[in-house]
Amino acid sequence: MDILWAPWRSKYIYSRKIKKCIFCDPKEYVLERTKHSFSILNIYPYNNGHVMAAPFRHVKSLEYLKAEELKDLMDLVVKTKKVLDKKLKPQGYNIGLNIGKAAGAGFAGHVHIHIVPRWAGDTNFMPAASGTRVISESLDVMYKIYKSSPRTPCSNV
Repeated sequence: MDILWAPWRSKYIYSRKIKKCIFCDPKEYVLERTKHSFSILNIYPYNNGHVMAAPFRHVKSLEYLKAEELKDLMDLVVKTKKVLDKKLKPQGYNIGLNIGKAAGAGFAGHVHIHIVPRWAGDTNFMPAASGTRVISESLDVMYKIYKSSPRTPCSNV
């Protein structure tokens, strides 16, 4: 049997009762900051390179953002996608929002946009059979890749 190693997941498993908003004072894995928004690696990623973009202001849904905040946020999503295109060379993306607990939002009080790079064959039986995702790179490696010059897939950092 192969071993699935994801040590950062233990922090999630053991700290299910998070009281403060993870988007209101981001400290680790922040990739970009703009006037109204920032992007950050998702520490519980769906796939390698999973980034989230969020406004600095704590609002629960898009309609509460001012026009300049919404434009800034969307510009950051586009910039983040372009950087991921160069750094990771994905074959596709899932880009979207989960608004409200019923929609699957882990932090329903602070709107954020998921930017998830995808490759043909990156989904296999693991999520369906056991609810397990296989993430091949650590967050530290993904952060270094994002912040470094462009690379080819599977090269060492």
